[in-house]
Amino acid sequence: MDDKITVQTVSVAMPLPVFVCNLGSLTGPLQLARQAIDEVRAQHPDSTPSNVQANYMSPWQSHSLSAKFSPLCHSVILIAQTCARQIGGARLADLNMDLVVSDCWGAIYGHGDFAKPHNHFPADFGAVVYLEAEPHCAPIVFGGQVPVQPVPGTLVLFPGILTHEVPPTPGRRVVVAMNLHKKAMFPA
Repeated sequence: MDDKITVQTVSVAMPLPVFVCNLGSLTGPLQLARQAIDEVRAQHPDSTPSNVQANYMSPWQSHSLSAKFSPLCHSVILIAQTCARQIGGARLADLNMDLVVSDCWGAIYGHGDFAKPHNHFPADFGAVVYLEAEPHCAPIVFGGQVPVQPVPGTLVLFPGILTHEVPPTPGRRVVVAMNLHKKAMFPA
């Protein structure tokens, strides 16, 4: 950057929404995603280094390693399109935009496992789907102060810039996490 150009930062306090959605009716996609984590782990047994300090974390693009993630990814995209309309006031399709899953990974948390504070920038949305969650397992905590307690079959969807973490968990939790990005659609 040119030495004569300065950049100032101005902070703006703006509430960011976190969407919580019961996916209980999606039994098939949830079961397939759980199977996919085990299958990917058999092929890729080493955890991917990240902010997640869990018993196991699959590779970032696990949805390209197992088609069994696809039904869940598709459902999360449809829900995120609805949530995007609530945030922006317009349907993404009306703006020639769509959402795609750029990253999808599974994580298995055991006793004492945690995730350091982080965000998913530049993703438009981050998503966590709880496949398993023992009672009293650790919540996901947004902005250091807003906890959302995991419930099996629940989707938590949030703006990618929102900092979140998982404190050390006293119980097991198994998740599929995703990053979603907007993509321009050009007419043929």
